[in-house]
Amino acid sequence: MKQSDPNKWLIFLLVAVGIFMSTLDGSIVNIALPSIMHDLFVPLSVAEWIPMIYMLTVSSLLLSFGRLSDIRGRRWVYSRGLIVFAVGSLFCGMASNAAWLIAARSFQGVGAAMIMSCTPALVSDTFPASERGKAMGMVGAVVASGLTMGPPLGALITHHFSWHFIFYINIPIGIVTAIIANKVLKGGKADVSRSENFDRAGALLLILSLGIFLFTVAHGYKWGYTSPPILLLTGGAVISCFWLIRIESRVAHPILEPSLLKIRLFTLPVLSAILLFVSLFVMVFLMPFYLMHPRGFSISQAGYLMMTLFGFLFIFSPLSGTISDRIGSRMLCTFGMGLLAAALFFMADLTPVSSPLSIAWRLALAGIGTAIFISPNTSVTMSAVPPIRMGVAAGTVATARNLGMVLGVALSGTVFNSTFYVLSGGLSLKVYAQELEPIFMDSFRYTMITGGIVAGIGMIVAFLRGTEKTVAD
Repeated sequence: MKQSDPNKWLIFLLVAVGIFMSTLDGSIVNIALPSIMHDLFVPLSVAEWIPMIYMLTVSSLLLSFGRLSDIRGRRWVYSRGLIVFAVGSLFCGMASNAAWLIAARSFQGVGAAMIMSCTPALVSDTFPASERGKAMGMVGAVVASGLTMGPPLGALITHHFSWHFIFYINIPIGIVTAIIANKVLKGGKADVSRSENFDRAGALLLILSLGIFLFTVAHGYKWGYTSPPILLLTGGAVISCFWLIRIESRVAHPILEPSLLKIRLFTLPVLSAILLFVSLFVMVFLMPFYLMHPRGFSISQAGYLMMTLFGFLFIFSPLSGTISDRIGSRMLCTFGMGLLAAALFFMADLTPVSSPLSIAWRLALAGIGTAIFISPNTSVTMSAVPPIRMGVAAGTVATARNLGMVLGVALSGTVFNSTFYVLSGGLSLKVYAQELEPIFMDSFRYTMITGGIVAGIGMIVAFLRGTEKTVAD
């Protein structure tokens, strides 16, 4: 049995700080966008790149930094990631124009990718298998905290100070955490390095193929999937992917480890995680529009209602992780995905006069289902791989999450806008008007049903993983 690390809870705290900061910065900026647009004199088409570039950078670099952490050690990547994130936050806060802020957000995303790529592996390295589900559940609670606190904290800081301070608060926290992490992790399992070459060509091609693909998916429904720019970008992504596969099949130490795909309890959980986040973000993206338009809530009321989802995710994640240590992941993940599917189908029945309670219990059901799924799924994924591939596995888990988010937003936008266009006789939703309510609600229902179908497919994939050993290592 693996000996318990005497510093395990201190290490967990250090990991939690990094997760919280990087997750918080993915949600805290959105609420400040109107203020940023006003101060920097930019339209929404430019301002949307401020959150988008962060997500694209993180998603494109996770696997590469996961592989680098296997070579240089988790301590090296994680502590430096915190510093890069803090410096990026400084540049963001100092931004005097949109181009500067977008570039600084990309730099900040590099640090976030370094942090996120290490966190599942650090937890798996630190906690024995008998406690790993519980620890992963607590990680899920930290993620939920970051997502939940982002909008209200961003609104509070922007109201009392300015949007610059939503970035400045990261600087002292990031630097102090980096110094402590560098000291605490020194000499432990997180400090193990190996004399292997880093596949620079593979890393570059991975960034190109994944980055171009995510950019194409994110903008396809706006520009049109058959428009020349989208077709050109799709061709670029296909060519980059072809050369990536060609190179990875020839190098001794590839960024993408083909042997991991042969592990059933790695491949199927990763695939089911992508499907979960696709279906979840179909709802997360579209629900605020429903709450503020047909339903008529204010932005603050809509924000508090959306917190219901992440609040239940925060409550149930540790519980689900603890249970998975006893019974495994298969039934929990299948059940959790089923609850999310049910929540999406129930949301399709919402009306313009649905009560806050009827909306809240549907969001709560989605949060519970997500919480029941995530912790056991991450735990079994990390437990299924050899220790020397833990970094790649951690990067893959984080990439699956971000990929699902982007695909979910794209799917939601595509289904809603396509349906709205057909039902309205060629209109697009630019400014909501009362006479558009029936068309909006029909488009909303079709989108929620689509998300429910994706979750249903994910339920099947989650069940097909089979059972795993639940004994301690």
